[in-house]
Amino acid sequence: MEAIRPVPRTLLRDRAYAAIRDAIVAGEIEPGAVVRDAELAERLGLSRAPVREAFSRLVDEGLLESKPQSYTRVTPLVASDVRDAAAVVGAMHELVTRVAVPRLKPADIEAMRAANERFAAAVGTGDVGAALSADDSLHEVLVRVSGNRAAAATAARYTPLIRRLERRRFGQGGSCRSAGLHERLIEACAAGDVAEAVRVTAEIWRGLEELAD
Repeated sequence: MEAIRPVPRTLLRDRAYAAIRDAIVAGEIEPGAVVRDAELAERLGLSRAPVREAFSRLVDEGLLESKPQSYTRVTPLVASDVRDAAAVVGAMHELVTRVAVPRLKPADIEAMRAANERFAAAVGTGDVGAALSADDSLHEVLVRVSGNRAAAATAARYTPLIRRLERRRFGQGGSCRSAGLHERLIEACAAGDVAEAVRVTAEIWRGLEELAD
């Protein structure tokens, strides 16, 4: 029985955080909805403590807002917040792209191509969740290869604010970003063209800033 140990408290907190964050981003918990730790703890099969810790983190990241002794609720979609988040995330991706491109191996390029194929297929079928997941996978190759943990953490913190608006827009009949932009990025990466890869990356994330308008 030595292999069976208590689950670390931090893992419970992270599990609660990820589940609540994903529900907010997907719109399962809508903007303005009040969230209660006891209710979500029961649904997640956890105690209230890790849920409260998750609430604190989500407040810090802008997905929840809290008034002590009164309420905790999902923040509204605010265009300026999304624009600010997209500008920050875009800057981080430009940074990692600049560092990663000279380090990319053929397997990394192939991983990006495969992710873009999944992205295009998901867009074609209207599967927004799969499209955004594939988009994350594509850009994650560059983040991973760059090895910049600070940039990765910053992008991970603010990306959910952008994804929430993307999901809502696409659900209302909007269109996903073109797979063609991804293809241009991949070709620049494959050619080792750092300047072009950074330019395309900037174009991708500038489009997300404009989405907020």
